[in-house]
Amino acid sequence: MAKLLDANTSQNISFSDGISIPLTTTPQLFGTLGLSTVGAGENIRTQFTATVALSSLATVAVPVVISIYRGVGPQRVLIYSATETAVATGLLQVASRSIITVTGSDYRPPVPGSFLVYQAFISIPNGIALAPTRTGPESFNAAVYSD
Repeated sequence: MAKLLDANTSQNISFSDGISIPLTTTPQLFGTLGLSTVGAGENIRTQFTATVALSSLATVAVPVVISIYRGVGPQRVLIYSATETAVATGLLQVASRSIITVTGSDYRPPVPGSFLVYQAFISIPNGIALAPTRTGPESFNAAVYSD
């Protein structure tokens, strides 16, 4: 039977239009969280969900990449990446919104000690003149389980 070890939330912004950060080709950090693995048995697994809201002033299809890493710095490991095409359906100069939510898991991660750290990033793979803007809400949630 699975046992919940820990759960955590990284809430960058809790409401709509709380920020205004244009997306770039450089991945932007929007969530970091740590999970305790004290008391873990075999078969550790982490389940996570990330949500980002975007706004745009043009009718363009923009590929947006959300990447989840285990660890921090140069030693971090990419464990999940999703590309979503955020379609701005409004007329020029009329803001449109899209909310992107991803869900994934990290099955049997190596546990360096008794703590796992995860980070969530967002970017656009190609430089686009009319890049969408992060407007909120943004959240990153995870829970770790073991047998």
